[in-house]
Amino acid sequence: MHRHGYKGRKFGRERDQREALIKGLAESLILRESIQTTLEKAKDLRPYLEKLITKAKKGGLHNRRQIIKSLQTLEAAHKLVDEIAPMIKRESGYLRITKTSERRGDNAQLARISFVDNIDNKEKQSPKLGSSKETTTKDKK
Repeated sequence: MHRHGYKGRKFGRERDQREALIKGLAESLILRESIQTTLEKAKDLRPYLEKLITKAKKGGLHNRRQIIKSLQTLEAAHKLVDEIAPMIKRESGYLRITKTSERRGDNAQLARISFVDNIDNKEKQSPKLGSSKETTTKDKK
């Protein structure tokens, strides 16, 4: 059988299993902000998650409900809309795929997918700035 005209990757799974796989990878990336997976899975995950990030940046109830539908847990959906999307200043190209190594068992190419903007450093810096301001105001009194 020929593959002409067939788009997408099968990953050796049926449709429902593929959708669950992509949803799970998207949720893991949102919660951990960087994951390592195979290169093919990372390439399929990028457009799926970039569309969700664009919806999260637009905001609104309808977009939030679509994001909740597209992810497995409410925690990941709310983190994407409330924490990650406001920090991203780009119009597109939110994710970066970097090849890492080959997997030992089957020699599959592994890749790390992460956000281009450094999200976790911005969260860590903001409480430090607030705490240093409190100490300086106490010292002045």
